[in-house]
Amino acid sequence: MSTATPLPRPRFGDLLGAEWLKFRSLRSIPWVLGLGTLVIVAANLKAAQYTHDHFTPGDGDPAVMAQVALNDSFHSGSADILMLIAGGLGATVIAGEYATGLIRTTLAAVPDRRAVLLAKAGVLTAVMLGFGVVSAGVSFGLTQAILADRGIGQSITDPTALRYVSAAALFAPVCALVGLCLGTLIRHSAGAVVGTVVVLFFLPSFVTERYRWTADVLHALPLPAWQRLARTTLAGLRPTEYPATVAGSWTTYAVWSLASVVIATVVIQRRDH
Repeated sequence: MSTATPLPRPRFGDLLGAEWLKFRSLRSIPWVLGLGTLVIVAANLKAAQYTHDHFTPGDGDPAVMAQVALNDSFHSGSADILMLIAGGLGATVIAGEYATGLIRTTLAAVPDRRAVLLAKAGVLTAVMLGFGVVSAGVSFGLTQAILADRGIGQSITDPTALRYVSAAALFAPVCALVGLCLGTLIRHSAGAVVGTVVVLFFLPSFVTERYRWTADVLHALPLPAWQRLARTTLAGLRPTEYPATVAGSWTTYAVWSLASVVIATVVIQRRDH
């Protein structure tokens, strides 16, 4: 009697390759990322051109004008667009598999469900980091070239400018991993996208800095964390008793990313037997 030879256990590199193949096979993703990048860059260029046309050299506090220049390189509207695109894609890459039933095939082929989720998170993080770097980097280079004619263009070698661009670029994978977590929890594409928008976009608007505990909650959310990292000077802002810190904002990025992966890993392990 012949015995079947057991198939070799998939290596993590194989899982990464499989997840990358599934990711890039979705034809809508390149279009979403490409058009999203163009919209973000165009919006920032418009803001920089407005500042260029209405700024008189020598006017204003240099620190404040440096902040204005950086804001034009990646303003709040661009951050909202990036957040919605990254969060939405993060939610749909896993919820879409539940909707089509592909997740059952994947989990049947690879019993180690945690490895599958980690591979998916790894590919998603890499792609969204690239999306963030291109969007923020191209916007910064083009807008600062426009503003250099007015003497307020910033250099990426400036620590504050580097922090600004890094915060914008890293914001994309953070939001994508939040979407991945919610997609794993909800398992429905539309519901996961709505949940991601509520958590990332709407939730901060319901919390204020009036009390210490509400300020702590607000500062622990991804969007306010990006807003604090994007502030290189606090001049002109309304004083608050409980301001966010730069270190705390970076910590918020890290905690949301790590917690999202951990929660999704635990959920997919326990619910998909």
